[in-house]
Amino acid sequence: MDGTSPATHGSARPGLLMAIGGAEDKVREQGILRYFVRACGGPDANIVVLATASELPDTGERYADLFYSMHAQTVEVLRIRTREDALDEAAEAIDHLEYASGFFITGGSQLRISSVLGGTEIAAAIKRRHAAGMVVAGTSAGAAVLSEHMIAMGESGGTPRRRLVQMSRGLGLAPELVIDQHFRRRDRLGRLLASLASNPSLLGVGVDEDTAAIIDGDGILHVLGSGAVLLVDASGVRYTSSASAQQTDPIAMLGLRADFLISGCRYDLKARKGIAPAPETLEAAAGADGSHLPDPVPVLLGSRSR
Repeated sequence: MDGTSPATHGSARPGLLMAIGGAEDKVREQGILRYFVRACGGPDANIVVLATASELPDTGERYADLFYSMHAQTVEVLRIRTREDALDEAAEAIDHLEYASGFFITGGSQLRISSVLGGTEIAAAIKRRHAAGMVVAGTSAGAAVLSEHMIAMGESGGTPRRRLVQMSRGLGLAPELVIDQHFRRRDRLGRLLASLASNPSLLGVGVDEDTAAIIDGDGILHVLGSGAVLLVDASGVRYTSSASAQQTDPIAMLGLRADFLISGCRYDLKARKGIAPAPETLEAAAGADGSHLPDPVPVLLGSRSR
C-alpha cells in the first residue's frame, strides 16, 4: 500500500478521545460510529482498528466493514493477539499509526489489552499520536483501557465495598480519569465509587451503553447517544472508611460530588464543573448524528489510498 510521507500541519493538540459505553448502535442511525468517522476526516479518514480485547476472530473485520460503509478512505486491522505479536509486529503497527487519523479499540477484556500492549512501542506510539491529533475511540473494554488507572474487573452493585474492584494500568490517554462502561445496565456504580475511595484525586466517569463521553482538546467532555454519563468528583471527600474496611465491608464516602449528563450536556474536566445546555442545543441533541457537538477538525498526517 503506497502512501505519502507524514507531515504535521500547524501546532499539535490532542485529538478527540471517545469513551463508548459498549453496545453502540451498529444497525439503525449508527450515530456514535458515524460521528467517529466524521471526526477522523470522513472520506479522508484513515482508521486503524485494534481488536486485541475480543476473543472473536472477526471483530476487527466487522468494524472495518462498518467504517468502509460510512465512506472511510482506509481501514487497517492490527493482527495483534499476543504480547509476542505486539513485540514482533511493532514496526508495521507503528507505520499504520503514523498515517492514521483515527484509532478504534473494540470491546472484550481490558486486561487482555493492557497485558498485551503494556510497556510496548505500540502503546507509546498510540499515546504520542493521540497527543499529535489522532482521534482515539474505545468501546466497552476499549473505553476502560483509555484510563491511566484502569478498572480491570469487579462485581456489580450500587454500594462501594472493599475488594469490589481490581485496578490495573491502562493506556494512560486519560490520566486523571477512571472510566467504567456498560454502566447502568450492569449496575457498576459501586465499583466505580470503590475505585475512587482509594484514589480520590481521580474523576470517575460511568458511561451507559450506546453512549459516548467525548473529550475535546480543550478538556471539555461532551455526551452523544441514547444514555447518560455519570461524573463523580471525589477530590472533596472529607472522610472514607476505605483503609479500615474489612473483607467485603461497605465503604463510607462523605463529600462526593456527582453530575449526571445526557446528550447536549457538557463537563469542564479542568474546573470539574458541569455545563448546562442551551435550549436549542438540547433540542438538537435529541438527534443521533452528533449535530450538537463541535465540528471536529482532526489533524491528518498524510493519506493512503485503499
